[in-house]
Amino acid sequence: MLIHTLADLGWSAPFLQQLDIEELENLAPMRVSAVHRDRLEALGLEGPASLRLAGAEETGDYAVGDWLLVAPESQRVMRRLERASELARRAAGTDARRQLLAANVDVMFITSSCNADFNARRLERYLALAEQAAITPVLVLTKADTCESLDAREDWQAQGEALMPGLAVLLLDARAPDQVSALTDWWRKGQTAVLLGSSGVGKSTLANALCGDMQATGGIREDDAKGRHTTTSRSFLQARHGGWLIDTPGLRALRLQDAGEGIDAVFSDVAEMAERCRFSDCQHESEPGCAVQAAIAEGTLEADRLRRWQKLRSEDRRNSETIAQSRHREKQFGKIVREAMRERDRRGKS
Repeated sequence: MLIHTLADLGWSAPFLQQLDIEELENLAPMRVSAVHRDRLEALGLEGPASLRLAGAEETGDYAVGDWLLVAPESQRVMRRLERASELARRAAGTDARRQLLAANVDVMFITSSCNADFNARRLERYLALAEQAAITPVLVLTKADTCESLDAREDWQAQGEALMPGLAVLLLDARAPDQVSALTDWWRKGQTAVLLGSSGVGKSTLANALCGDMQATGGIREDDAKGRHTTTSRSFLQARHGGWLIDTPGLRALRLQDAGEGIDAVFSDVAEMAERCRFSDCQHESEPGCAVQAAIAEGTLEADRLRRWQKLRSEDRRNSETIAQSRHREKQFGKIVREAMRERDRRGKS
């Protein structure tokens, strides 16, 4: 059984400072490596363990990467330490709750590929998620070996860099170990990286190259360049160089929540232009003195980039509503619709 030190697992001063004397003497720090419906799996000084929750707690309140204080004899979780970073999205459907993806992450490898999977709108969501959590984002474009020329590679590189000012973009073949090893430059021993992206872009292949052959891999459907799900749960894997990697299932939807600052960071060029508009409430349409529309007219900003920024900001505001706020907004909208229909009926009778 492989035994790790706390430093190996990512333990650092900010976590130690959260403990009092009694906890230092009686409880064991452990890091969550898997979250199941009825239990948590974790790693500590004594190796892996299956943990029980106290009282009415639910496993949905925990994420892979969390640090816990555990009673050694009972293997019961006593409390979770405050997170250095947190990745979460709004749950699917009408549920307004936040769904945790990972915790205490240092770098996010956002994976796409040099084919039809590349989608600027989806990738901008991942970038906003990283920026909101103050996590370093790196865009990894796989299947670079399919590029037929140097010009094609440069075009994919340019498309990636255009997503956000200063974004690091790596093009590689996920099956080539010498190319994949470049990712280890972004996180050192004891630090944690997370792999996010849609299915079929090579996340499991990347994880295998970085951590050993621990993940199953699947093929690609040739008609749409989309792959099959091979990772079905979040995995906490140790990379060969001593860092930790959280591999995640392909996300079908990423609904941002409370990510306004992250969105503005991704679209910092647009946000900074908007601050120079004559009116503080400028909608960037036809208002006089609009710096954003002036940039579009000059050709220094694409109109589609403005629309993507506006759409994400609007969506984030809706997703950040509480259930009560959402219901109130829907109720008010329904009231407006009913009044409009009654007015239409009255006009029809007159």
